[in-house]
Amino acid sequence: MVKLSVVVPFFNVQTYAPDTLTSLRANAREDFEFLLVDDCSSDGTPELLERAAREIPGAVLLRHARNEGLATARNTGLDAARGAYVAFLDGDDWLAPGFYDRLVAAAEELGCDFLRTDHVSVTGRDRGVHRVPVARRGEVLRPRDAILPAHRTTSVDYPYAWAGIYHRRLLERGLLHFTPGLRTAEDRPWIWRLHREAESFAAVGELGIFYRRGVATSLTQIGDVRQLDFIRAFDQVIEETARDRDADLLLPKAVRTYCAVISHHVGSIGRFEPEVARQLRAMSAGALRRMPQDVLDEALTAMGGDRAALLRRLRRRRPAPPPSGPGPGASSSSTSPSSTSPSSTSPEVAA
Repeated sequence: MVKLSVVVPFFNVQTYAPDTLTSLRANAREDFEFLLVDDCSSDGTPELLERAAREIPGAVLLRHARNEGLATARNTGLDAARGAYVAFLDGDDWLAPGFYDRLVAAAEELGCDFLRTDHVSVTGRDRGVHRVPVARRGEVLRPRDAILPAHRTTSVDYPYAWAGIYHRRLLERGLLHFTPGLRTAEDRPWIWRLHREAESFAAVGELGIFYRRGVATSLTQIGDVRQLDFIRAFDQVIEETARDRDADLLLPKAVRTYCAVISHHVGSIGRFEPEVARQLRAMSAGALRRMPQDVLDEALTAMGGDRAALLRRLRRRRPAPPPSGPGPGASSSSTSPSSTSPSSTSPEVAA
């Protein structure tokens, strides 16, 4: 029986994939499988993956006939997963040797639906440890309780899918798949749904994931229209949370986080192409008007200062219609222009 399935999307990462693949080999076990999803790469990545499928124990190569994006590539891996547990890794990140052994052991010991773990952020030669914003470590908790308080950074503000391990029962309940076509912020609706609907989780301080940042071709460095998918992602968070039985409690957190991310993007609008900057302002105005207005008013009052003033000005603008779902053509790796990263969606911004 397969104990762990690791879903690893790749798109045009021939410079970084060797580190990723070497680290998978250092984590191989006879009951682990590595689902390598080539999202129609056009560089040397396919050849690297073909070699890895032959040489790394448990490696399985899956191919897309066209570029589908990170969310869809992860879904392809999930559809093929056979493990009792599931984990994710991006095609330009890497692992410490034996990391998955330790993570599986922790998951089996705690027996909860999912674990969240810390990670190491790597920018050039600089490294920094990022902690799961959960104070109680190694203790089984209720995910819904970890969404709040609204005014602080909480577990849903740490959306990285690869920073954890997930029991198969979540996959069978439909909680691990991603919204198809999202080119950024795809982890946001996913992490909120997981915390609303899963029954148990724990945070552990197991360091072993190295997350590469500052890559020149990443979405954080490219101010094009693909960045605007954060609007569709957060609209989904608001819509689904509004239907929740605890909507009155949870919506203030969702709205405040959405506001913080809009403020982050508009505050750095100079990095966007002129037409995209115009769309960002108009789409943000529309997003603010779609939010529950009483909850939004409370959020802006609590935020205060320049950010609240900026958002109030935006709300008065002529809004754009809600964004429609993107078609194919989004990239799938965190080094591609459709990736998710802290600065692209500001996942650890306290609202």
